[in-house]
Amino acid sequence: MKNWFESLEVRERLFVSIGAVVVTAMLLYGLGWAPLEKKHSALRIDVQNWERALSELRPLRTMAAQGGQPERVRAVANAQSPIIIVDQTLRSRGLEKYRRRSQPTTSNGIRVEFENVAFDDLVLWLGDLSSQYAMHVQSGSLTKGSQMDAGRVNATLTLERAL
Repeated sequence: MKNWFESLEVRERLFVSIGAVVVTAMLLYGLGWAPLEKKHSALRIDVQNWERALSELRPLRTMAAQGGQPERVRAVANAQSPIIIVDQTLRSRGLEKYRRRSQPTTSNGIRVEFENVAFDDLVLWLGDLSSQYAMHVQSGSLTKGSQMDAGRVNATLTLERAL
């Protein structure tokens, strides 16, 4: 290779040398710097997401220190039976068509069975029950729903109201 390079004219050697430097720089950038920069950008986005999530959770720490649910939520939750709460909230979320059965378990509890319900909608409904009525999942089971629809589950949930 050295003999070949020395056999070139001066202009050709200059051209080959500049080309070699450019190709080396491009390889260093493409195989070294670019992947590191991409990973750094992804990590920066992850950190921003975590910081935003933490800032959203800080008010919950204060609420937990004060005993959980505000008094207004406890008063509303104690005024209605769980069957009425479940029925109203299912209708407001449009999930009543997926409910197969509801059965009271105790004076503060209910077992609800769903068939082929969207998992995301189910979680939002459970969030409503928790935040507005102090009802939480005590036990439950989820199985894969219909093969045709992704994100659908069959669920059996036992809910209890916090007093």
